Amino acid sequence: MAETGSTDSSDQPSGGEQPLLAHLIELRSRLIRALLGIFVAFLPLAFFARHLYHWLAEPMLRLLPSGGTMIATEVAAPFLVPFKLAAMVALIVALPWVLYQIWAFVAPGLYRNERRLVVPLLVSSTLLFYLGVAFCYFLILPAVFKFFVGVTPEGVSVMTDVGKYLDFVMKLFLVFGLTFETPAAIVLLCWTGFVTPQQLAARRDYVLVGVFFVAAILAPPDVLSQILLAIPMYLLFELGILGARWLIKSKAETAAIAES
Repeated sequence: MAETGSTDSSDQPSGGEQPLLAHLIELRSRLIRALLGIFVAFLPLAFFARHLYHWLAEPMLRLLPSGGTMIATEVAAPFLVPFKLAAMVALIVALPWVLYQIWAFVAPGLYRNERRLVVPLLVSSTLLFYLGVAFCYFLILPAVFKFFVGVTPEGVSVMTDVGKYLDFVMKLFLVFGLTFETPAAIVLLCWTGFVTPQQLAARRDYVLVGVFFVAAILAPPDVLSQILLAIPMYLLFELGILGARWLIKSKAETAAIAES
């Protein structure tokens, strides 16, 4: 039988106390490594920057009327915009490496049970973000551009600026990428005790109204896009509740085994 006042090693951080300077040096090292990872991903993408932009613009280009094109209203835009896209894609590609550097920095200060949860959360969050971006590109963008082209007044030619098109699409990618993080956010909230799965399940009616309200604000003005955002948001909410229930049940079973 363990002595009174003893502490389980799983309840202690893996690293000892370190001076502030050591933390700052470690933080600088991790930031440099994260930036180097992004730069390494950017180098090959820079050679295919124009092809990347054409791939990004394809959902819009195929809906333009015959003779319709994109335009560049700034002198350097044809050169700079594809490289800006390549840099953004490099950040997305290097996201797992960047998250690993964050994890490596904070891991020594976490308890063992916290480390067991953080790794799956980081992996699932990354995959969910990628899934949200893919969902936006393959389903949302064609629907949005079809709506915009369809409501164009007669006599008006659709010729979108390359820079503004990139900004619009990247905002949508960010919205859908973050929206698909809903399950991970719910699991984290329940794990920290801020809310319980039962409390969330009891507010399903409010959540259903809320997701459509949020979709009306974040999505483009057509109803189809709003529905395509609201439905995944609600399904991801339900998925988050299921994940939180499984986590809490597993946590309770682990605690019961430890006490026995």
